[in-house]
Amino acid sequence: MNHIKLQLFKPAECQEILNKLCEAEWIDGKTTAGSQAQSGKINEQVKQSSPLREEIHAVVQKAMWSHPAIKSFCLPRKLHRFLISKTCAGGGYDSHVDNAYMSSGRSDLSFTLCLSDHTEFKGGSLEVDTVMDSVELELEQGEIVIYPSTSMHRVNKVMEGVRIACVGWIESYVKNENDRITLFQLDSGAKGLLAKHGRSEELDLVFLAYTNLLRTLGT
Repeated sequence: MNHIKLQLFKPAECQEILNKLCEAEWIDGKTTAGSQAQSGKINEQVKQSSPLREEIHAVVQKAMWSHPAIKSFCLPRKLHRFLISKTCAGGGYDSHVDNAYMSSGRSDLSFTLCLSDHTEFKGGSLEVDTVMDSVELELEQGEIVIYPSTSMHRVNKVMEGVRIACVGWIESYVKNENDRITLFQLDSGAKGLLAKHGRSEELDLVFLAYTNLLRTLGT
């Protein structure tokens, strides 16, 4: 599976957000699931109209777009349909695929950001299918994983405690997954060479090729 997983927030920053969420109004998570997926979604979410949800959306988006690896991997046009979910013991989300188009935009990439201390709940891993098998992703507090929205995935049952996470979708400037991966590899390699050897005329040509390829592939 083509994904990135990294530390976005420190535990103390997550705790600040969790403290604010003590005042949040939570509603049934089924309200944002499609008809086919509703029966398998057992969680709660902060109301979409909540100013607190919008505030946290802005904080998360700023952190994501400030991270060079995330920007390079996603080539983001916008982050949309941002949700804050709470899954208690017995809850989870059965296998589903995210809608290709939402009222807020096209879903090219999906992400999950874990806010809860991973030692305070059991279960609740994100599992994403590949062509032949699946990848189970256990997230520590403050970690984010970003993966293609084209993948079937699920949140396994929480066995103990409470799992609070932010999820959302990214519309990329580059629609095709393979094109995004190629651009990410080219950008990462060029930046690595720049850090190791410094600027050169040859490396300038690599960056030129990257920029023009992005211009060609972008939508």
